Amino acid sequence: MKHFNTRVARLAGLAAAIVSLLAAASPLLRAEIVEQILVKVNGDIFTKTDLEQRQVSVLRQRGQQIDLKGDATNAQLRKALDEITPQIIVEVVDEMLIVQRGRELGYKLSDEQFKNAVDSIKKDNKIETDDQFQAALKQEGMTLADLRRNFEKQMIVSRVEQNEVLGKVGVTEEEARKYYEAHLNEFTTTPAVTLREILVAVATDPKGINVAADEAAKTKANVIRGRATSGESFEKLAADLSDSPSRANAGLIGPISLKDLSPDFQKLLQTMKPGDVSEPIRTSRGYQILKLDSTTAAETMNFEQAREQIADHVVTDKRQAEFRKFIDRLRSEAIIEWKNADVKKAYEQGLAERNKGAAQ
Repeated sequence: MKHFNTRVARLAGLAAAIVSLLAAASPLLRAEIVEQILVKVNGDIFTKTDLEQRQVSVLRQRGQQIDLKGDATNAQLRKALDEITPQIIVEVVDEMLIVQRGRELGYKLSDEQFKNAVDSIKKDNKIETDDQFQAALKQEGMTLADLRRNFEKQMIVSRVEQNEVLGKVGVTEEEARKYYEAHLNEFTTTPAVTLREILVAVATDPKGINVAADEAAKTKANVIRGRATSGESFEKLAADLSDSPSRANAGLIGPISLKDLSPDFQKLLQTMKPGDVSEPIRTSRGYQILKLDSTTAAETMNFEQAREQIADHVVTDKRQAEFRKFIDRLRSEAIIEWKNADVKKAYEQGLAERNKGAAQ
């Protein structure tokens, strides 16, 4: 609910199109779905209306542009729903299990916490009165009770994840060093160069290369290089004579990672040392003269310097693994009653996709 000024008509149209499509048969959720309850998780229910609301919300968050003109069963909307629905069902079941665990632990949203959250929404959206707030809720198709339920759900999920999983994960010295040794490239910078350039542009000719113009540009470039190698300031020559936008910075380019340069440029730079000026190089823009200003060698952080980054990497990986174990345990202990075969199939597809991603 970060933004209240939404295009309600469009959202209503999208919701209506989704309902129509569900009633007309998508590969995952066909028209035969007539029961309101799609699944029960330990007795808590998730309904067809709940699913439609989630689908609209996900498409909206993704900025999905669905063409709602014409038949609501259009292929574009069907494809979008088939892509998002499996993950929605998985997330819904996980969320229900986590919220149930939080309630077992006694977590709930206090009146003060809810008031602070509402005050924050009002402030962020420049809503000054309760009447304006109620109107904004109505525009979103929500009641104050709906809003409170959503906030409480978010709070419970966050507390369960933190207290039951994330807060229990740490990194040992051995794990940190093992990660460091196996991922040295993550803590190693690539060699880089800082250059200055002078460009003598050659005007393009739709009829082909203008030999006279090309020769004139080449001659000018050779004269400028001669002045630079005779002691004149390359920076001043670049500022006064270059046709490149870099003239505003006295021809400065970089620092540039060597890996981002073409093999030919890398080969050229290997023959130069800081202060050297290249021969004019013919490019698509004209004749370019380069001066190597400085080079930066590859450097590898030592273990102590990299410790914080290592902890972030290792903790993230461990947290994800521990969370998967936690939610798998809740799922194995739960009583999940599927009321529709297509929704169950979508759930199984979503789980398979998640497990494949985790394995990779």
